[in-house]
Amino acid sequence: MTPVANILYLHGFNSGAASPKARLIAATCERLASEDAAPPRCVTPQLPHRPEEALVCAERELSTLGDDTLLIGSSMGGFLATCLAERFGARAVLINPAVRPARLVAQWMGASLENPYTHERFTIDARHGEALETMTPAAVIDPSRYQVLLGSADETLDCRDALAFYAGASMIVHPGGDHGFSALAEYLPAIFAHGGWTLPVHSHARSDEPT
Repeated sequence: MTPVANILYLHGFNSGAASPKARLIAATCERLASEDAAPPRCVTPQLPHRPEEALVCAERELSTLGDDTLLIGSSMGGFLATCLAERFGARAVLINPAVRPARLVAQWMGASLENPYTHERFTIDARHGEALETMTPAAVIDPSRYQVLLGSADETLDCRDALAFYAGASMIVHPGGDHGFSALAEYLPAIFAHGGWTLPVHSHARSDEPT
């Protein structure tokens, strides 16, 4: 597999481009720099809280990067990565992806939130759910393009939904793993291998990013 030239990381809902996961992915790209090959370009955009605006933002970044891009997305970012992968035929790594996010958002209807990275304040309303319903793919066309990392003890999403929806994809289930997938660093070699890159296997720092 030829290594991808670019990596686009999409953070989770109410998270940010400066989150631990985003920084870990970016730092790993930098570690791949060598005398023989340039590291993949890593882009970690700050996504709007509105799903449709977040997808437009992510698609714009993917369009700029081009076809030779590996998508990596966490939680809601995994959902957005799926939307893009299905639309453009890209490879994607999904970390505890939201499969039917409209159902999840329905539980938060009316809640007022503050983004811990941008400090933006917003309220979950019907538009969030309506947009997500419209955006949700009915199925994945080619599961082989996906690698899915799941925590068996995800407290936010039932990992069985992802196991069923992405059936046929490369699956990694971390026993006892939480929604934040704090063991992410242990799986960096596998993640980057999905993009054609060989990463030395050794210990890494933990990632405690919730989404």
